[in-house]
Amino acid sequence: MTLIIIHYHLRPGGIRRVIELATPHICRHLDRINRVIIACGEARDGEWRKHFTKQLRSLPVHFFVHRAFGYFSEHGGSAGKFRASVAASLNRLLNGLTGETAIVWAHNLGIGRNLILADELVQACQRRDIPLISHHHDWWFDNRWPRWKDIRRSGIQSLDEIGEIIFPAEPVVRHAAINFADASVLKRYFGEQSGWLPNPASDGKAVHPADERKTRRWLDEQVGNSGAPIWILPARLLRRKNIAEALLLARWLRPDAWLVTTGGPSSRDEIAYYEKLNDAVRKHDWHLELGVLAGGNSNKPSVADLIAASECVMLTSIQEGFGLPYLEAAAAKRPLIARSLPNIKPDLARFGFRFPQYYDEVMVDTRLFDWENEQARQREKFSRWCGHLPRIVQGLITRPPIVAARKRLRAVPFSHLTMDAQIEVISQPADYSWKLCAPLNRFLRAWKQRAASKRLQVTRWPKTADQFLSGQAYAERFARLLTAQGTAHLDKPTGRAAHREFIRKKLAEGNTYPLLWDSNV
Repeated sequence: MTLIIIHYHLRPGGIRRVIELATPHICRHLDRINRVIIACGEARDGEWRKHFTKQLRSLPVHFFVHRAFGYFSEHGGSAGKFRASVAASLNRLLNGLTGETAIVWAHNLGIGRNLILADELVQACQRRDIPLISHHHDWWFDNRWPRWKDIRRSGIQSLDEIGEIIFPAEPVVRHAAINFADASVLKRYFGEQSGWLPNPASDGKAVHPADERKTRRWLDEQVGNSGAPIWILPARLLRRKNIAEALLLARWLRPDAWLVTTGGPSSRDEIAYYEKLNDAVRKHDWHLELGVLAGGNSNKPSVADLIAASECVMLTSIQEGFGLPYLEAAAAKRPLIARSLPNIKPDLARFGFRFPQYYDEVMVDTRLFDWENEQARQREKFSRWCGHLPRIVQGLITRPPIVAARKRLRAVPFSHLTMDAQIEVISQPADYSWKLCAPLNRFLRAWKQRAASKRLQVTRWPKTADQFLSGQAYAERFARLLTAQGTAHLDKPTGRAAHREFIRKKLAEGNTYPLLWDSNV
């Protein structure tokens, strides 16, 4: 049996990490697997490819790389020619399986980056009776509405058509979600053909003290300040990671610390965000080092090494499907300062985790930025963002607080500011902004005292977590989903209805953030 793993790319990030962690366990559990193929649109990271192959020991690993499996937005030409290229690539991939059985494990087909691939892949698997696990990590309709333009350019013109492609009601397809909230919606529509597949944790091998010291010296070279406290945000440079909020908190709680992010920008949509943030860092000489693992140098430490060598881990994302840093910080026994995200908070509680430095929002006094300019910016950006939405869903949107305000508010969540206003806030002297904002965030006073005395609290790894997050548990869930019986009553309206419910749910939550309205920030 051949296990075929499909993803748009092998850039650093959560999905690559899941593939890396889970595949060896899946192959051991499904012992009929005698070969692994990773099919993707690009695979530039040769070091990771070597590392992944090594993890599978004697099992043959092949990489099938074709541009048609990448992002549709990064290709020119007509949709018809692109579809033909996708179909031809899938034929080459799957026609080579003569005499073999196979499983296809496809990641993030619902992100809207290449719906032609999603459509053609389902049809190809259905024709050949190949089981397909469609593994949903993120959604195109969750704060990614500008993608609607590219979707229409690909020849797909209606929400119902998208629903049929993302949620195909075919006997060979199984849907997996990484958080229970999304899995519950899938369950209502697809029954046993859907499942909850929370991300696996690493095997928890401690970083050797000598490696930790070596990594710490390497970090000192990166920030140019030997001995400074290092606070790490393990993430690519994506707008949804809300990196400016991590910088604000670090400046308040540990003024002499350096904040370090691991990855760089990995798509053109994030370049403007990176450049704007990086320009502000240089202008104000802030203690922020962006993307220390970006680039192709094979001598760089791993993310696990960096976490082990850091004083504190941060996760300030405004949107996550799962959030591996919650687990990585606990596994490394490092303090974590993290946002409490509504869609994954129940899962973490179910696993047994308790986070001492957990927060909902950081409120900031509106005297720290130009209110009139910010309100004008937000109203213009919000109007333009709404224009990207199909008319059928525009009535579901709730106007954000700053957009809707008739008079100046006293305080607003930092996460609900544009990038310009976030930079204005951080540009204020840290003592001054702390004085205005500490009364609005009383939990921060205790954290500041803990940070100053190096006593930020560590999350313990609960005994109950392994039954959900171990590699073996992951492989067992994967196998159960793979062998689940199909449901006879499924048809195209099922996918449409699931899609509509997800859209209503995501828009009704009011999670409309200015950072995500416009890639030009």
